[in-house]
Amino acid sequence: MKCLHIITPVKDSIELTLETVKAVLDSDISVPYTYTVYNDFSTPENTLKLEKASKDYGFHLVNLADITDHPSPNYLLVLQKCQREAINANAGLLIVESDVIVKNKTIQALFDIAATYEKCGIAAAVTVDETGKINYPYAYARGRENQVFAVEKHCSFCCSLLSLDFLKAFDFNTLNPEKNWFDVTISHESAKRGFSNYLLTINNLTVWHRPHSSRPWKLMKYKNPLKYYWTKYTKGFDKI
Repeated sequence: MKCLHIITPVKDSIELTLETVKAVLDSDISVPYTYTVYNDFSTPENTLKLEKASKDYGFHLVNLADITDHPSPNYLLVLQKCQREAINANAGLLIVESDVIVKNKTIQALFDIAATYEKCGIAAAVTVDETGKINYPYAYARGRENQVFAVEKHCSFCCSLLSLDFLKAFDFNTLNPEKNWFDVTISHESAKRGFSNYLLTINNLTVWHRPHSSRPWKLMKYKNPLKYYWTKYTKGFDKI
């Protein structure tokens, strides 16, 4: 890998997203990188906010409404587009979701892991809550703080780097277009192809995750699970 392509897909939740953006841009990154925010049909008002922020902060903004009429979510389109661009640039692809705040050296650490660990497919940073406790979706890593270790469970795309070698080995055009989210599938495909997926749990490199802040309807899962599952299945949301 010669460089890094960092992306953040977003639909609304602009104030939280801009906190994500600022943390990425303030990071101590020695490898050359580009940073692109993919606006997945946010409201016109929020789209204007993103366009202004892209000029103020200096990130690249892609309004998906300019390239597709497919309704949100368009995660698959983003992944396929970014895979092609990363391969062409000899770059790793780092996904930082819009409800995540990275620490200053997290991004460079993930690049170093992906570049140096044996046959790394995915390098992910563990997520924590505001108190620093490991939280969803990595509860299984509690008790394994301050390590870098290979995981058999899938890596969430909260903050995950897909290595260039893996991007070349698995074509995202083969992903199921009926699904909405692909971290489980892509993690499994990495393992199938002989890659190892690594989780970074070192305390000063964790990322703050505010679960479902970018998709508030999912908070019903904790407050009213029956309504959550009814909404999920009757409306076809959140297909993994």
